[in-house]
Amino acid sequence: MRNGEDVTAAAGPAHAARPAGPADTNGAPVGARAGADTAAAGVPDVPELRRRLVEFAASRGWEEYHTPKNLVAALSVEASELLEIFQWLTPRQSAEIMADPESAHRVEDEVADVLAYLLQFCAVLDVDPLAALAAKIERNETRFPPAAR
Repeated sequence: MRNGEDVTAAAGPAHAARPAGPADTNGAPVGARAGADTAAAGVPDVPELRRRLVEFAASRGWEEYHTPKNLVAALSVEASELLEIFQWLTPRQSAEIMADPESAHRVEDEVADVLAYLLQFCAVLDVDPLAALAAKIERNETRFPPAAR
């Protein structure tokens, strides 16, 4: 947040808290909440969100503050704010947090802040986050082969 203005505001209007969606057998969310087919749900893709965040900052004259160091520091702060929500929860409570609309809204807001700063960081350094993630997964698949069964 800068000057009382949420940097994620450019990513879309705030949404009302909503009840938790369906879960898989391990309790993980499935469907739109888990990112399944977000394009069909009207959610912009990563390049569009990144463009909107860059335009949001530029229209407010914030580019001078959006250095790699400042953005990664802000990313760290926002990740810590996400951690704070879970800090004293039991494993079970943390797995069930999205069932409470108020808690779900807090988690989603902090996830949005983390992603917003990550996308802005990537824009400044011209990093394609999806390509970087794909390359990292490939390296990890080689480094950590499946367990023998």
